[in-house]
Amino acid sequence: MASQAGSDRTNLSFIFLVVAVATLGGFMFGYDSGAINGTQKGLEQAFGLDAVALGFVSTSLLPGAALGAFMAGRLADILGRKRVMVIAALLFIVTALISGAASGAIIFAAARFFAGVAVGAASVLSPAYISEVTPAHLRGRLSSVQQIMIVAGLFGASASNLWLQNAAGSSLADLWGYPAWRWMFWAQAVPGVFFLVSLALVPESPRYLVAKGRIDEAKTVLSKLFGAQSADRVTDEIKSTLATDHQPSMKDLKDPVTGKWRKIVWVGIGLATFQQLVGINVVFYYGIMVWEAVGYTEAQAFQTQTINDAVSIAAVIVALFFIDKIGRKPLLIVGSVGMAICLAAMAICFNQAELVNGKTVLPGGYSTLAFYAFISYAALFNLSWGPVMWVLLGEMFPNQMRGSALAVAGFAQWTANYIISSGFPPAREAIGLTPIFSFFTLCAFISIFFVMKMVKETKGKTLEEMEG
Repeated sequence: MASQAGSDRTNLSFIFLVVAVATLGGFMFGYDSGAINGTQKGLEQAFGLDAVALGFVSTSLLPGAALGAFMAGRLADILGRKRVMVIAALLFIVTALISGAASGAIIFAAARFFAGVAVGAASVLSPAYISEVTPAHLRGRLSSVQQIMIVAGLFGASASNLWLQNAAGSSLADLWGYPAWRWMFWAQAVPGVFFLVSLALVPESPRYLVAKGRIDEAKTVLSKLFGAQSADRVTDEIKSTLATDHQPSMKDLKDPVTGKWRKIVWVGIGLATFQQLVGINVVFYYGIMVWEAVGYTEAQAFQTQTINDAVSIAAVIVALFFIDKIGRKPLLIVGSVGMAICLAAMAICFNQAELVNGKTVLPGGYSTLAFYAFISYAALFNLSWGPVMWVLLGEMFPNQMRGSALAVAGFAQWTANYIISSGFPPAREAIGLTPIFSFFTLCAFISIFFVMKMVKETKGKTLEEMEG
């Protein structure tokens, strides 16, 4: 809250602790999502998968994430933000162990599906929780830490997978008695345990407590966050934004006059969907496969993916310094323009691929151009749509509908993710990389006009000022 700037200084250490713990959910989101990158050869060999089956198994996390995002938004209104994050942390640990030990494709896909439930829950709850415990003038920056942790999780998975691949000599080779690709999944359990233990350090969201009528508990939390002088006033502000006749529910998404979903809900769905239609998770999930398809060795592909993830972290850090200064909307527009250019460059480069001695290669300078366009595209995404979309979803909805709107927007985001990601392996075989990246280019171009016309700036506004 902007008006709390004076009192929150003495509580910044506690606010930073709460944000640090909450964003571990983002780290797990990234780590579990990225762990699949580089394991495809192992999955193909162990389970005898063709391209269609590989696409299904590799993306089995995503429908689970869609379900998890939808359920978490509603469960968070019923059980509380913190309790649902604890459930997610437990799922992260258990599913990591089962995924690595799976003896068949069905068991593996089921484990990854439930890992996706945890990922989906973390994807919507972490930014929502952060937005509900931070002051308005810092909310964009602190919420952006979520994307830093998502990319850090992706980088952690890439670095861990690279280390395991190097230690074994191949993702298929044995390491400590098991193929290296299995250890790539088991490694996920370590940060999962850390997330679970750390959740004991943070309080429940004060906005959830007020919605449940637990006013004294809410004031205690608000006092720790913003100081005792602000607690009563903020509690009254929160109460004024909540309906007095019913608890938050899905019916709050509808306009009471027209009976249709409110415009703000559709804007949230649009933001969530466009974030996936620009193709970013093809890079995150299949980056190694893309580079091997144009002539890189497995080791070179792993190294390229790790470099890409490291640059992405740097890009989110840059976004962190700008999001509360220039606003959410300008960053989205800059990202869309830049991504459209980079994606077009990649499509042109991939169109130049040649078959030399039975191996696909990019001739001349096209390999170098594709590399830099690839890295720049990921950097631009993580400067803009990566953090900003999650920041907006966490803050743009009024208190009364936040949980329900996040459920719907999160479901849309993960459904689009699943459609794009599961369709990539068979589409690559059927039509090649150029048409795929041309489609992503078109979506990035269209997203420019969506942002300009539909998205409203939320910089500096308190959550109680958000309108539906």
